[in-house]
Amino acid sequence: MNSRTLTIDRITVSVLQHRFVAIVAEMGEAMLRTAYSQILNSSRDFSTALCDGQGRLVAQAEHVPIHVGNLPWAVRSVAQAFEGRIVPGDLYLLNDPYHGGNHLPDLTVLLPVFAAGRLVFWSLNRAHQSDIGGSTHGAYNPGATEIWQEGIRIPPLKLYDAGEVRDDVMQMIATNVRHSRDFLGDLRASIGSARLGERRLLRMVDEYGAETVAAAVEEILDSAERRTRACIRTWRDGVYRGEAVLDDDGHGATDIPIRATVKKSGDHLRVDLTESAPQVTGFVNSSYPNTMSAVFMAIAYLIDPDIPKNDGTFRPVAVRARQGTIVWPLPPAPVTLATNHCGQEIAEAVIKALAGACPDRALAGWSRRFRIALRGVDPQTGRPFIWHMFHARGGGGASAAGDGWPTVGEGQAAGGIKFGSVEVTEARFPLFLRTHEFRPGSGGAGTFRGGVGSVLEMRVEIDQSAVANTAGDGIRHAPYGLLRGQDGLPHRYRLISRSGTRWLRTKEVGIPVRPGDVFFIESSGGGGYGDPGKRDPRAHAADLRNGFVTARRGARRPRRPARATRPRRPRTTGGGRVPDRH
Repeated sequence: MNSRTLTIDRITVSVLQHRFVAIVAEMGEAMLRTAYSQILNSSRDFSTALCDGQGRLVAQAEHVPIHVGNLPWAVRSVAQAFEGRIVPGDLYLLNDPYHGGNHLPDLTVLLPVFAAGRLVFWSLNRAHQSDIGGSTHGAYNPGATEIWQEGIRIPPLKLYDAGEVRDDVMQMIATNVRHSRDFLGDLRASIGSARLGERRLLRMVDEYGAETVAAAVEEILDSAERRTRACIRTWRDGVYRGEAVLDDDGHGATDIPIRATVKKSGDHLRVDLTESAPQVTGFVNSSYPNTMSAVFMAIAYLIDPDIPKNDGTFRPVAVRARQGTIVWPLPPAPVTLATNHCGQEIAEAVIKALAGACPDRALAGWSRRFRIALRGVDPQTGRPFIWHMFHARGGGGASAAGDGWPTVGEGQAAGGIKFGSVEVTEARFPLFLRTHEFRPGSGGAGTFRGGVGSVLEMRVEIDQSAVANTAGDGIRHAPYGLLRGQDGLPHRYRLISRSGTRWLRTKEVGIPVRPGDVFFIESSGGGGYGDPGKRDPRAHAADLRNGFVTARRGARRPRRPARATRPRRPRTTGGGRVPDRH
């Protein structure tokens, strides 16, 4: 029976939609409780999702938005590579950005789910690995000029064949990464998460029948499309432009622009990224699937929050890009930082443009990522370690809904990557966090204030030298203010040793760290939204009292007397048109 001709009541559709959401949430909990590495079991840098047999996104958990938007490309890549050879019991791996992945550290487990001999779903887990090989530790290589220097590339690969694990393949991959024990533990956690999704899906199909479930999927996707189009229809028609600028690529290119021209017409959006900068030498290039994910992420931030985020949600959006640019590089360009940068800047450019169409929905700038990967030997255990910094998160951007969230982290994760526990970090690694607190005055002033960033002072308690890499952005370009809101403060990172202070750049490899050295980190605050002079005096007084702002920064400008003239048209940082507000 054709699922599109099957009549299904709304209550059943709603029940099954919530079942899908519950399944991906439970998959995430299973991953959180079984993964080995701190980056997964503490910071939660993973995502879970379900696609139908056609590779369409049906449901995703609220984890890391940039992970999920391109999962359909991964499914289609596997389906094409193994066309006619996918059978029950198979399980596939993929991480190659040129075959549907985000970047090499994000290893995707793809499990085909069969019912009555027919492929009906894919159960998916995408998890950021603590290490993925390559010429330096920690899965990011700021020195890379080609993708082979970033780690092992895994195109569509069959790991389980009709239920039998391919041990030789498993060991080959583990041999090519540092700390293979942890890698294998994390991989098995990902597989377990996907298998849990399979069990829950088969129970649902057994309970409701394959035809009913398939019909529900069609209605779930169609409903999300209808609701998204209805939301977009309320925005102002026009052509809008936005620009976001990267600090640099780590290889000499600076102030790299991402430009978005968005045409909004009726219930449709056309996003044109062809005027973005040419691809660069460093690892800030974005593979095409990652670029699509970044655009979808921006739209997801702007529409009604209760609209499910699935394949139907993004049907009203068309994207145009040009090969050879930073948003669609030609291989073998390195791309590992792209999930953060330029992925976040792609979303920023789209949001800044559409501030002209829907100013009440647009977001001011969020903190950019600036992470540290430290490799050394723990003097208490004698074992080597790799520590990824997920502390000292930056602030979120403000919006018409209110102040930005404090210390929520970078915009491409929207709070999905969690703040690491100080106590757990100190127990697992030779680190001592002397200070971990809010950074006063870091959020941009506005009618609604940007969220404040963090201050972290951390001593490295090792007895032999270690080495650190950095990967991020946001020293030259701070989170943007919107609609007269002020920018947040940029990042400031220092490494303090007996021999002096070293200011850290956002893309460095091989930084020597000696026993007793101290990282002093000041993360950026989010951008403000709206005229600071219109901020509620009580909110400003509370900010001063709580130490979120200082008398020097974040002070309210006095209101000007009303004038009997036509109000000026507000402007956005991104250059988008904004209707007069009378």
